Amino acid sequence: MAKTAAKMVVSMLLVQLIGVGVSLLSKIALDGGMSPFVIITYRNLIATAVVAPFCVVFEREMWKMLNWTLWVWIFANAAFGDVLAMGLYFYGLRSTSAAYSSVFQNLIPVATFIIAMVLRTENLSLRKLPGKMKLLGALLCVGGTMMVSLLRGPELHMWRTNLLRHAHNQAPAGAHHDKVVGTLWLCGSCVSYALYFIVQERLVKVYPSTYWMAMLTSLVGSMQSFVVGVFLVHDKSQWMLKWDLKLLTVVYSGVLNTGLAFLLISWVISRSGPIYPAMFSSVSLVITTVLDSVLLGTNIYLGSVLGTVLVVMGMYAFLWGKGREIKLAEMASAAAQEQEP
Repeated sequence: MAKTAAKMVVSMLLVQLIGVGVSLLSKIALDGGMSPFVIITYRNLIATAVVAPFCVVFEREMWKMLNWTLWVWIFANAAFGDVLAMGLYFYGLRSTSAAYSSVFQNLIPVATFIIAMVLRTENLSLRKLPGKMKLLGALLCVGGTMMVSLLRGPELHMWRTNLLRHAHNQAPAGAHHDKVVGTLWLCGSCVSYALYFIVQERLVKVYPSTYWMAMLTSLVGSMQSFVVGVFLVHDKSQWMLKWDLKLLTVVYSGVLNTGLAFLLISWVISRSGPIYPAMFSSVSLVITTVLDSVLLGTNIYLGSVLGTVLVVMGMYAFLWGKGREIKLAEMASAAAQEQEP
């Protein structure tokens, strides 16, 4: 048991480190002129190739369940998750910084919960402690994000190398930098991710396949991103990858972030449930903030630090409430089954 727990911790820390690498590499590639939808197209294409062998080995018969209804759900899943959520995130990342964008990634569980309440697939019981903690967590996350966005305060001086501009001869930091526009992109990304998870929850119920669902979503997402990219990217040279940092970005993202990270998260969820992986998201937020300053020369302000702390506190309060709610529901279900004759 102790060894399994240690393996789960190491696995989730590795997932967070992979995510940090994706954020930093993507930021460098985007500031270097790479189109967001070029990254998404190649990233999903590589992810499709990585996950496909697992479909053949572990879920060989699942393809027989595919029908037109499932294809509609897969199309919607890819549209919300890859084209909208990831596309808006990359535009927001290009307009702001890796650290700033990471704050919004931590808001996705709260955004999912809010939209689920609007759609009446989730309830908020303020008479019970879990409901109160979820509400408190949501308020802290929203307040922390507003603080990060609006409050600067004094700059906290850290050693910086400005790797983005000096070592790789990238475009100046202000070429696409617009915090207001970037914030709108990132808010749109949060909403899109929330809709993506809601659609995915429905898709899992009608098509309970881990690998086929991931592979087909990546494949359809790659085709959707290519179509959007053709309309937005008129420079054909953008689609030509060379042996440089841009190629490293798409390969790293496709193989490690979508491939290895997906397998590790699936393994952890199968042993500890869906709440456990989300508890580690603050690790990537802290590491990204530090490395974004040290490697890419992004300034850190007191307001951003305080806002980030509020977001982390709110996220853990929300996850505790959600986890407790799930546990109470499971206990009630088990008690009901025991009472049945």
